[in-house]
Amino acid sequence: MPPPALSLSDLAKSVPGGRVLFERLNLELAPGEFIAIMGESGVGKSTLLNLIAGLDAPDRGQVAIDGVDIARLDEDARTRLRRDKVGFVFQAFHILPHLDLAQNVALPLALQGAREGEALERAAALLAEVGLEGRAQAYPKELSGGEMQRVAIARALIHRPTLLLADEPTGNLDPDTAARVLEVFAGKAREAGAAVVLVTHSEIAASAADRTFILGRGGLVARHG
Repeated sequence: MPPPALSLSDLAKSVPGGRVLFERLNLELAPGEFIAIMGESGVGKSTLLNLIAGLDAPDRGQVAIDGVDIARLDEDARTRLRRDKVGFVFQAFHILPHLDLAQNVALPLALQGAREGEALERAAALLAEVGLEGRAQAYPKELSGGEMQRVAIARALIHRPTLLLADEPTGNLDPDTAARVLEVFAGKAREAGAAVVLVTHSEIAASAADRTFILGRGGLVARHG
């Protein structure tokens, strides 16, 4: 039986000044499972994503990705784990303007040492799958916000990650564009078999998830209905 894609055990985190964001936070995410995390501004949703990614350290508790306790890794090993096992989609896209779309999408493969030709070929194929066929040599300045986010989704999935972390990925998009991008995002993540943690304020975005949680000081509370 494969290990959980993500396991959070007794996680606690405070901010400078001593304010507790959350404590006793527990979660187990199966391979391919899609969850949404909601909550008021300032409760620590983005901080939780940083803890999961190993970009920040909890005050207490354990984060394990694909069965690996990230606290037991040195910084180089954590970087490799993120590179190989985790994909990221952000509200602000973070697409590099001086690279064409295929080069942007191929970046995770380049970091893994893949051959350039093979990486660009895979990137062009994935761009076509997210609705950008024939645009591999276009540059970010030529794209709309919705198209930029499709590029970001393709980049996050190109290396077939175990875990996909998404921080308000439709927050900069109008409602109609957001709905279309969300459909692409959810569909491609499920096709890839990636577990997804989506942080969002949007009820529409959260509706794409298998389970929705509310984050508060006591941890994650499952929302029903």
